[in-house]
Amino acid sequence: MSPTERKAMIRKDHADLSLTKQCKLLKISRSSLYYTPVGVNAETLKLMNEIDRVFTKYPFFGSRQIAAYLPRNGFHAGRHRVRRLMGIMGLQAIYKGPNTSKKHPQHSIYPYLLRKLPIMRPN
Repeated sequence: MSPTERKAMIRKDHADLSLTKQCKLLKISRSSLYYTPVGVNAETLKLMNEIDRVFTKYPFFGSRQIAAYLPRNGFHAGRHRVRRLMGIMGLQAIYKGPNTSKKHPQHSIYPYLLRKLPIMRPN
């Protein structure tokens, strides 16, 4: 069963079983009963729409560049907030990664000379 289905099974007005015992039996943390999720307010939604608009126009912008670009349109948000909202929306900047694993074709590969040599002592 999913945790939401198990939470639905809990009866707060049950006379024989306390909430603590019900949570132990259903393997749910007791604090999750009292948690009410907080929705996203209208100001954050406007900011998310603006981040999406900027990212659609410049898909190579990361959180730093988007945070620097936002005040031109009247929005103010720090880099960390922009980064968190980009993660919620699933946005990631397009950029070229490092090319460290490709070997140069003209570099020679040297053989390992100690492969068949039995090593008896150091040095």
